[in-house]
Amino acid sequence: MTTTTSTSSATSRPAPRATASGTPRTARRRRRRPAGRRSTPLTIVMLAVLAYFLLPLFWLAVSSTKSTQDLFTSFGLWFSHAPQLLENVHETITHDDGVFLHWLLNTVLYSVGSALGAALLAAAAGYGFAKYRFRGDNAAFALVLGAVMIPTTALAIPTYLLFAKADLVNTPWAIVLPSLVSPFGLYLMRIYAADAVPDSLLEAARIDGAGEARIFFTIALRLLAPGLVTVVLFTLVATWNNYFLPLIMLNDPELYPVTVGLSSWASQAFGGGSGANSNMLALVVTGSLISIVPLVVAFLLLQRYWQSGLAAGGVKQ
Repeated sequence: MTTTTSTSSATSRPAPRATASGTPRTARRRRRRPAGRRSTPLTIVMLAVLAYFLLPLFWLAVSSTKSTQDLFTSFGLWFSHAPQLLENVHETITHDDGVFLHWLLNTVLYSVGSALGAALLAAAAGYGFAKYRFRGDNAAFALVLGAVMIPTTALAIPTYLLFAKADLVNTPWAIVLPSLVSPFGLYLMRIYAADAVPDSLLEAARIDGAGEARIFFTIALRLLAPGLVTVVLFTLVATWNNYFLPLIMLNDPELYPVTVGLSSWASQAFGGGSGANSNMLALVVTGSLISIVPLVVAFLLLQRYWQSGLAAGGVKQ
């Protein structure tokens, strides 16, 4: 009796309905589920890359809490028995009548001015390459792509000679003007403008009587905002970390950016026979930590814009 009941209940269950391809729907649902496989070698590689990028920052943060003596007598990747971060920050800011803050202000002015100018020029040039056709446009853009592969250090000496002829050496213009040219920014903005600015919108604006300049500044720039932020951040970081160009262009300590200023402090720390006993070494390490804080803040505040700009620039052509 029991066997008959179980058999009848089993036969009463509806069979899985077959789809148009002849496969049951339940089997198809199982195949749609992600496998969720994990790659152990890939995980190890990613952890190694993460450590490669984060360990120097961790060492810098830890070393900024130490005195010069503790930098050489304690473990490099952990704090000493007497951390003194606030004392080091105070000494760095007040040393030599607050010259570090002056260097930091110079760096902000150079970097922000260069980033905004480079982004505007790259947007205008990229928009022109993307939306206008003229004789030699492909050759000109190929020249821009070739300029991307030229290292900036190879152009430092010719740039110095050119600015020396124009009497611009040892002025802020010697840092800002070379940074306004961004071949990679132009390339990125051309790719971004080709997709972000519809041709139909431009034609509608022309029919309404808008001029080309008005179309660019009132319509195109708003649509190019994520790409602009990406160029701003890349140029900001490049100018902020630039060392070789200010080193050869500037000889007045009042005009130094923070990179050259910290280098001069480091030369004082290891010069004159004082070696590692000089207290300047702790100021150099603490100043290096302070100098990267604005860049971290800028990336955290603007990350959603530049990520979308990079994604569009990496997909469209």
